[in-house]
Amino acid sequence: MKEDLELKYRQAFENLNKNIQNRSDQGKLIAMGYTSNLDLLCDFRTERLSELLAKHMPDAVLTELRSAEVIRTMEDLLSTLVCFCGGGFGGEVDVENIPLVKECFPFTYGMGGTAVQAAMALAQVEAPTLVHLTDDSKEVCDILDLPSIHVISPEGELIRTDRVTQTHETELHFILQFKKGDRIVLGDQELVIPCSNRVILTKITVNGYVPFYPPYFRWIEENAGRVTSNLASSFNCLFDEDVLMERLTFVKEHFGRYKQANPRGVTFFEDAHFHSLALRKRCLEEVYPCSDIASMNEEELQYTLENVCHRQVDMDDILSAVEGAKHLRDTFGVRKGVIVHTKDYSLYTGEPLDADIETGLMYGNLFATAKAKNGWYGTRDQLREVLDLPMSERGLACREMLKNSVHGRDTILVPTRYIDKPKYTIGLGDSFVGGVQLCF
Repeated sequence: MKEDLELKYRQAFENLNKNIQNRSDQGKLIAMGYTSNLDLLCDFRTERLSELLAKHMPDAVLTELRSAEVIRTMEDLLSTLVCFCGGGFGGEVDVENIPLVKECFPFTYGMGGTAVQAAMALAQVEAPTLVHLTDDSKEVCDILDLPSIHVISPEGELIRTDRVTQTHETELHFILQFKKGDRIVLGDQELVIPCSNRVILTKITVNGYVPFYPPYFRWIEENAGRVTSNLASSFNCLFDEDVLMERLTFVKEHFGRYKQANPRGVTFFEDAHFHSLALRKRCLEEVYPCSDIASMNEEELQYTLENVCHRQVDMDDILSAVEGAKHLRDTFGVRKGVIVHTKDYSLYTGEPLDADIETGLMYGNLFATAKAKNGWYGTRDQLREVLDLPMSERGLACREMLKNSVHGRDTILVPTRYIDKPKYTIGLGDSFVGGVQLCF
């Protein structure tokens, strides 16, 4: 079985160039919505965190520190970082004190937002995309100024981002990544990070209301046959229910017009960490029923099942995880199926698709691991290098267990190419989302 899977992975990679060339020749695009922001990629080191703790919180008990609701003070910042690092889990926290974070950790610019990060991943292999911008600052547009990434001009033409005029406020997200095995030290206390992950400190501006750009939606509906898949994401920073409902109603109607014009086109919703449980529930209720595919990572699957559906799930048990994904599909009425992506595997469960979803999962895994391994979106050569990594043993065991279960008929699982200590932990799911679109 392992040998067959190895062959499939290599065949998928060998077919990548032909896939992309066909898309370019036919003028096909992947539509990527809806938010963008400027990431500040912090040079986060536990030695620096330990130094700041000794200076500002010398009497703190590391295991008792908790995350702040909003980062306003040094104590808020340090407590939050220790909490996330100590638990090894990822998430987002609002930040008001921008200068504080900037003075604590040096940073470089990066791209933020699920859709535009997915487009960046695809741009490294020259796969053409169409993106919807919210933060359209010069810094964002400079990063996105690549030949295969397109936006729509006010006149309805496909253009590059170097021709965009800024109309919205910049939104900053600080990205602090931590590595498994690194140590936080305070006096005689030591806290070992159990898992590589990241925390995002967000200064929400434009993405607090997600302004829609009508020419983007109009172009997709008028050229639906050229749009192979239509991605919706990034409602997670909205706080106002009326604004959220207005956006969701618009998306439902847009998806309907797109599907009517291109029945083979795929509507795809990528989940995220929401700041409000009630708004998360409302978003799923509205968008899942008009989405062919709902996609999420394991943390989002578990959170939704336990907090929205009030259903317990054991993510260490692949059968429990698949049953949970199926429960989400049944509860909210996802049209075709659910994708779950993790560090050990990605899977699709649901109805058969008019696409080679197994190959799509392989592309997603390759793109995500290349980002984790290299610290930036993977080139073709870097994707090829990922093939030399071993497949996750846990992923292989899960695949075998599913094959011999009742779920083997409607669930496809592909183990990842595994690295224990990724160089980069932000944007891995977004890179996966980009890669998987290539099978539609």
